[in-house]
Amino acid sequence: MKTKMILMSLTGILFSQFLMTIDGLSQTKRVPGSYGRQEFIEVEPNVKLHVTDLGQGPPVVLIHGWPLSDAMYEYQYAALVENGFRVIGITLRGFGLSDKPAGKYDYDVFSDDIKIVLEKLKIQDATIGGFSMGGATVIHYVAKYNAAHVSKLALFGAAAPIWTKRDDFNFGAWTKADVDGLIKLNNTNRPQLFENFGKIFPASETSVSPGHGAWLGTIQSQASPYAMAEAMKTLRDSDLRGDLKSIKIPTLILHGKLDKICTYDLAEQMHALVKGSILVPLEKSGHALFIEELDKFNSELLSFINKK
Repeated sequence: MKTKMILMSLTGILFSQFLMTIDGLSQTKRVPGSYGRQEFIEVEPNVKLHVTDLGQGPPVVLIHGWPLSDAMYEYQYAALVENGFRVIGITLRGFGLSDKPAGKYDYDVFSDDIKIVLEKLKIQDATIGGFSMGGATVIHYVAKYNAAHVSKLALFGAAAPIWTKRDDFNFGAWTKADVDGLIKLNNTNRPQLFENFGKIFPASETSVSPGHGAWLGTIQSQASPYAMAEAMKTLRDSDLRGDLKSIKIPTLILHGKLDKICTYDLAEQMHALVKGSILVPLEKSGHALFIEELDKFNSELLSFINKK
């Protein structure tokens, strides 16, 4: 009886090993369905960023605005992939699916993170674009790193050169006191902050559909309240005039004429500071220009990327 049990046990072990061998062979012969790209990239110990990396071809890097994530570029991803580009959307720390550590949330940190991601992905000669706070971020990235890994810059409703009025800069819609109020509201009633921004985000109540509004709401709700407050301080206090003057690569500025968050006079200031830049007004758009005039936004971006 005992001998029989030992034989049965040995048979079971051998059969299990046989199955594992067959499974291993099938895995090695399988052609991978994915490109094998990382969805999360570590930029420092305990901090990983979410990266959407789609398509094949010349690279386009997109950075989102406050308090969204790379998911905001859903309809740009589709257009770019269909037109033969590799598109890389990076979600900044503190937002979306990226890690949300305590610490600094300024343009230096954001730019350093972008640099590490582009190095790890071995990206060269990319077009880099940024929306709102993401626009300010890519301006600082290009200036700080002398356009490393990129050869063109695109700005969408960018929060630059300065987002808040001051004695020598009387442009834009916000004062430092206004932004202090936004930070306080973030820390006491964040749903109200989202509601208030939702009302001024589009050009009008009907220029963004309820469905698109709900979609954007789900994206912004993923942001860390701490990161939102810290990034708002960066928006309040930063001056990128020197950075803009240093930019030497071809630059496209897309900006909604009816933008209430980053008003159109900011686009005119950016245009004046970046030599040779192209300013394209989107006449019917507010801050949601990437969906309010989707076809024009995408066609202008594609035309700029393709321009030799």
